[in-house]
Amino acid sequence: MAVVDLVMPKLGESIMEATILKWFKQPGDPVKMDETVLEIATDKVDSEVPSTTAGVIEEILFNVNDVVPIGTVIARIKTAAGEAAASAPPPPPPASEPAKLQEAEVVETVHHQPAASYTQATSAARPSPNGTSSRFYSPLVLNIAASEGVSMAELEQLPGTGNEGRVTKKDILQYVSERKSGVGSRKAEAGSPDSTANRQSSPVIHQQSNTPQPSSIIHQPSAPSPVTYSGNVEIMEMDRMRKLIAEHMVRSKHTSPHVTSFTEADVTNLVMWRDKVKKEFEKRESTKITFTPLFIEAIVRCIKKFPLINSSLDGDKIIIKKDINIGMATALPTGNLIVPVIKNADQLNLVGLAKQVNALADNARNGKLKADDTTGGTFTLTNVGTFGSLMGTPIINQPQVAILAVGAIKKRPVVIETPHGDSIAIRHMMYLSMSYDHRIVDGSLGATFLTAVARELENFNGEREI
Repeated sequence: MAVVDLVMPKLGESIMEATILKWFKQPGDPVKMDETVLEIATDKVDSEVPSTTAGVIEEILFNVNDVVPIGTVIARIKTAAGEAAASAPPPPPPASEPAKLQEAEVVETVHHQPAASYTQATSAARPSPNGTSSRFYSPLVLNIAASEGVSMAELEQLPGTGNEGRVTKKDILQYVSERKSGVGSRKAEAGSPDSTANRQSSPVIHQQSNTPQPSSIIHQPSAPSPVTYSGNVEIMEMDRMRKLIAEHMVRSKHTSPHVTSFTEADVTNLVMWRDKVKKEFEKRESTKITFTPLFIEAIVRCIKKFPLINSSLDGDKIIIKKDINIGMATALPTGNLIVPVIKNADQLNLVGLAKQVNALADNARNGKLKADDTTGGTFTLTNVGTFGSLMGTPIINQPQVAILAVGAIKKRPVVIETPHGDSIAIRHMMYLSMSYDHRIVDGSLGATFLTAVARELENFNGEREI
């Protein structure tokens, strides 16, 4: 018999951790190759993790709701030696004493500091070999630090509770609050490389003393007093996805100064063309032709003319994306929204766009999206007209710099300019709105791009072949 490690799989380029939602197997249960062992969730989608071998679940290392880094062993499967040799990676070298020693040191320090916080502070404060820090700071953290007068040296020493020891918004705000009360400087000193090294080099002292030292005291905010609600109310707990959406939206508003521009387009030619070809299109291509691929087609043409719209911001560097990956906001049966991404949309014709749009929308509604389906977007389209809205002010999908919303198409009497004079006619009209990051996109570029998209839709060729 042999034991095979089941690890948290890689779920996408930007996904570093996942939350365990449900275990389908328990220790002692048999499992087949590729049989689902557990369900996990990221900030993008939910996924199932299959077994990499056949055997019996020997050990489960994490509980439901635990957040686990990618690549971490989450369970062990006991299997026959032959099967293990075919499916399991080679065993690690026998030199495992340092790892055991490190684990022992963490256990020794548990008396005066939680192990998770200790290891995070250690990794966060470790400098790079060339003497400069390799830590990543989000634009939000840097903005807060700048506005509160927190130097980079202080940031370098501040223990982070985020993934891989990163400093989060909560960390920097708590540090600023404690610094004003005279506590923050001691906390930063406790997380400095020197103090961390001293703690690691003195495990005997940690074993001998169970009394918290001043530099290791973790200051927790006082528990909030219970809130009472008057009147006839119903209290509904946010589900996991709604919490993630709320956090994402708040972070976007804190990160990007939003500006929204509006315009309207006469889409009569587009509407009439779709009405004319939709039956033949569905019969020939076995998929429906909606307005979404037509909107995406127009957006892609305009992005090629104004590539700065297809970018992101990294500190003081503007990263212009050469790939055009269009995200489309899709409503789920729960009422939440998710944004699957059409990769390389500029390389697809109308039929290809229609099939991609319909496939991603169906997978989203049926919970079959893969993690990679929601990553890598460079620009987002949201159709608020689906819900009857005439227009909206969408929130930017970070780290993108713009998002375009299309409203409901309504028949209205409008003035038509012709060589023979003006006239009033009934036309299919639609409002478009675009929110953009004013750090990169000025009003002139934002309005020009939005107007260009409207003109593309207005000048749609009503005699176009499928």
